[in-house]
Amino acid sequence: MEYRTLGRTGWNISVIGFGAWGIGGGDWGTTDDKTSLAALHRAIDLGVNFIDTADVYGDGHSERLIAEVRKARSEQLIIATKAGRRLNPHTASGYNRQNLTSFVERSLQNLQTETLDLLQLHSPPSEVYHMPEVFAILDDLAQQGKIRFYGVSVERVDEALKAITYPNVQSIQIIFNMFRFKPSEQFFAAAREHRVGILARVPLASGLLTGKFNSQTQFAANDHRMYNRHGEAFDQGETFSGVDYETGLQAVEALRPLVPQGATMAQLALRWILMFPEVTRFRIGGRPLAFLSKIWYKLSK
Repeated sequence: MEYRTLGRTGWNISVIGFGAWGIGGGDWGTTDDKTSLAALHRAIDLGVNFIDTADVYGDGHSERLIAEVRKARSEQLIIATKAGRRLNPHTASGYNRQNLTSFVERSLQNLQTETLDLLQLHSPPSEVYHMPEVFAILDDLAQQGKIRFYGVSVERVDEALKAITYPNVQSIQIIFNMFRFKPSEQFFAAAREHRVGILARVPLASGLLTGKFNSQTQFAANDHRMYNRHGEAFDQGETFSGVDYETGLQAVEALRPLVPQGATMAQLALRWILMFPEVTRFRIGGRPLAFLSKIWYKLSK
């Protein structure tokens, strides 16, 4: 496994992170805890030491499963969680001291810990990036020992550029893949200058870049790849990276001749991300286990 330093934290984290959205249930079709726990343990066996979750993944179920696994392991694991999406409505005014403190306390309880390793604002409204009082609240939570470091999960490059102007932002999580490469052109240099870690998400464009989907592929009704294709439930970028499904299929076919012999489309797409030294880590989800084991084995060589 390859490890890279996350910004100014001093942490050396695995370039392959475990994305724990799917194990929470509710947005990726049917899940079961036995499979989820097995996937987490297998990831750690393969050298993964960074797990990314959020308080809304399964309404905290993802965090609770991670806590169960961490108690059973001797390895030092870094758990990144997110807060903000519990707000309904999801408005900038909701990012206040009372709510943020409540979200942190709930995640501390779910994760059975006294300090959150990394708290990330969960794709907040754009106005939040222009509210220094929000980041002052995060500073206070860090001083109180409730969080060790904090960062932001963003939707757009301009949000990322604004976020890193706050001196204690340690990481930016951003959509980055072979379909969405604007961050490498407009953000990576600034992140490098500020020594901010980059956490790439949606690296396989919700599975499009595995090369295994076609126009006949069916998704369950409770899979966001069915119900959020046009941003009906949350930001469209989180589903197929905001790419029209049929257009994405055509793009995958155009990329297919570039796949080296003996490799897969997914391996090409993930290796491409690691070609950018600014990227500290990308995350891939926890199902199915056989697919993840194959990916980790190939990319950790």
